[in-house]
Amino acid sequence: MNALLPLPRSLRRPAEPGMPIAEVETPTLLVDLPALDRNIALLASYVQNRAPGVRLRPHAKTHKSPDVARRQIAAGAIGVCCQTVGEAEAMAAAGVADILLSNQIADAGKARRLAAIAGQSRLSVCVDDPSQVALLSDAAMAAGVTIHVLVELDVGGARCGVLSADAAVALARLIVGSPGLVFDGLQAYHGRAQHLRKPSERQAAIAEATRLAAAAAGQIRDAGIACPTITGAGTGTFAFEAASALYTELQCGSYVFMDADYARNERDDGADVPHFEQALTILTTVISTPLPDRAVCDAGLKAMSLDSGPPSLQLYPGLDYAGASDEHSKLTMHSPFALQVGQKIHLVPGHCDPTVAMHDWIIVHDGSTVTAVWPVARGW
Repeated sequence: MNALLPLPRSLRRPAEPGMPIAEVETPTLLVDLPALDRNIALLASYVQNRAPGVRLRPHAKTHKSPDVARRQIAAGAIGVCCQTVGEAEAMAAAGVADILLSNQIADAGKARRLAAIAGQSRLSVCVDDPSQVALLSDAAMAAGVTIHVLVELDVGGARCGVLSADAAVALARLIVGSPGLVFDGLQAYHGRAQHLRKPSERQAAIAEATRLAAAAAGQIRDAGIACPTITGAGTGTFAFEAASALYTELQCGSYVFMDADYARNERDDGADVPHFEQALTILTTVISTPLPDRAVCDAGLKAMSLDSGPPSLQLYPGLDYAGASDEHSKLTMHSPFALQVGQKIHLVPGHCDPTVAMHDWIIVHDGSTVTAVWPVARGW
């Protein structure tokens, strides 16, 4: 009787290596492997040649995949960033030796989990409140490990982070005096700057972020505390942080996959800034064509995130996106373009990070054939 029960979703793979793309079950997450590898190589080469001495620490919250992380590290990255403890656990279990949790934790259970990671990988974590320092110190001492700690500075993101250089100095002093902890420097990531549309707007935002980070680092050093790391940057701004002579690490994440929202940014054609390919798509099947100008496909709100706008149909100039519900997307067809029931098409998601988190598997392909199936390690 049990044999008749369906497998849990996490155990059912929508494709297997060697399968033609046309046979992949939908909706599913596809990654073009040659494009992915070119993106990884392009940023690694840029950092090595244009920003010698600056470390590349890609953000794993984009791909949530130890398989992608290994490719990034093989190309020269020192390790990864993670945004959740669960992501960090997955990366450590996969053998990633240097992990930064670019976020705060506020409960003892997560502090203990971080201490366990610190027993197998070099672990850094961000703080912006004294209570977080106490939690980390207690957990590190109980586990007999060392946790590296960075003070997060709000450099314009209006999210986490202390709001002044004085507050950063006070936290740095507290970390230095806390057993089991080592003060590593500053987290200075400007998330809101990544999607400012004009290069001049992004450049101005990072110039201000650099000014704020430099002031805080200077006051920390004036207090007699070493501040070896200034880490931040993203896919939209990394060229500015790399050129700042201040940032020591770049945390780009979306560059491996890209998405429709990044495509809306105006390109920066100066300073040999690399431009990344769209490697990630959602494969979906047309399940209905009820009107001559309407098609319905099987990728809806549960298959892709619409927080940064609708998916792009850039591969299909005869289609417009008309809206989504839980399991459907509506498409408007412009004559003479006509989709057929059973036809598969590729959607470019608006925001790659949360879209990946909706899936259990990344279906890797070479343009026509599945070459690998990678698990998504979402964590919690």
